[in-house]
Amino acid sequence: MKHMNYILGTALLLFMTGTTYGCNLKAHGKESTILTTNYTGEKPAKQYVKIALLLDTSNSMDGLINQAKAQLWDIVNEFTHAKCGSNVRPSLQIALYEYGNDNLSSQEGYIRQVLGFSNDLDEISEKLFSLTTNGGEEYCGQVIHTSLKQLEWGKNADDLKMIFIAGNEPFTQGNLDYRDAATNAKEKDVIVNTIFCGNYDQGISTMWKKGALLTGGEYMAIDHNRQVVHINTPYDDIIIQLNSKLNNTYISYGSIGRQKKELQSIQDANAAELEEVVAVKRAVSKSSRLYKNSQWDLVDAAEDDESIISELKEKELPEELQGKSEVEIKAYVKQKKAEREEIQKQIQELNAKREVYIAEHRKEEIGELENAMLSAIKAQASKKNFTWD
Repeated sequence: MKHMNYILGTALLLFMTGTTYGCNLKAHGKESTILTTNYTGEKPAKQYVKIALLLDTSNSMDGLINQAKAQLWDIVNEFTHAKCGSNVRPSLQIALYEYGNDNLSSQEGYIRQVLGFSNDLDEISEKLFSLTTNGGEEYCGQVIHTSLKQLEWGKNADDLKMIFIAGNEPFTQGNLDYRDAATNAKEKDVIVNTIFCGNYDQGISTMWKKGALLTGGEYMAIDHNRQVVHINTPYDDIIIQLNSKLNNTYISYGSIGRQKKELQSIQDANAAELEEVVAVKRAVSKSSRLYKNSQWDLVDAAEDDESIISELKEKELPEELQGKSEVEIKAYVKQKKAEREEIQKQIQELNAKREVYIAEHRKEEIGELENAMLSAIKAQASKKNFTWD
C-alpha cells in the first residue's frame, strides 16, 4: 500500500496520547488504585514507549513496506521532542513482525519476528529494508498473540505499550480468535491499534475496528491509492552534506564496531535510494538524542562510562587509535564529541528552518486527516501534562 505515512503517523499520534497516562500520574504525584496494587515503592530507572509494528507482507503490500521505510524517521524525529512531566524523556523501542507471506512457515501461521524490541535505529532500518512481499494467509489474531508472547513488554505501569497491525484481509482469519488475543493484550496492558488498508466501512465489517476497540485502541482506514507528497527544501543538500561529516565523528570499537559503522553508511544509502527527503529525515534523526550507539561507538560509550577507554584492549581499538596512550585516546574522543555536537546542532538548526519552509509550502489538501488528528490528540494530551519542546 502507498499510504504508510498515515499508518506510522497514526502510530506516533496514538503514542502521544497513550504516553500521557504515565505522565499524568507523575504530574499529580499519585497513582490509581489499579497501579498501586503491584507498586514496590521504587521508580524504574527508565521509562519506555514500546511499539510493535505488525505488517502484512502479502503481494498487495509493496507500497506499505516502502512507506514504512520512509516514515520510520518521522516517528523518531517527532518522538525526540516528547516529554513527560517536567523533565522525563521516555526511551523508544520498536519491534517488527511480518505476516501473511507464503515464504514464511505455515506451521508458524505465516508469521515471523523480524526484530525484537530495539532502540538501534540502524538495525530497525535494516530490517525494514529486508522485507519482501509474497501472497499468503493473513492471520491477525495469531500475529497479535505471537507478538504478545514473544516480546519483552515489561511490567512498569507507566510504560506505554502498543501494537499497530496493518493489513487488508478480514481480521477474523485464522484459528486463533482475535478476541482472545485482545484479552491477552489487556492483561499485559498493551493497546492494539488497527489500520485497515482499504475502505473504512469494509474495515468495520471485517472486524478491524472491533479488534482495536476491545483494548481501547484506535481503528483507522487508509486510502492506499493516494500519492505521498514530499516537499523538498533549500536546506536539504546542506543537511545531507553535514550527515557525511557526522559519520566521520564515529569511532568504532570492539568486535562489531567496523560492521556497525558500515551498517550506518548502508542505511544512509538505503534512505537516499528511496528519496532525497528520506535521507534528510534520517540525518535529522541521527542528530537527535535517540540515535545512540554505545555498543560500537567510543564517543557514545565514553559518555556513558569513560572507564571503557582504559578497559579496551589494543586490538579492540580502530587502527587510528592503536599504539596511542590513554591520554591521547581520551583527547581524540573528546575532539570527536565536540565535532559531533557542533554538527548535530547545525542540522537541528537547519531542520527548524526546513520545517518552517514545509509548513509554508504545504497545500491545504495534503495531510488533511493527519492534521486533524494531530490537533485533536495534542489538545487531549495537554490536559494530561504531556508536552513537546
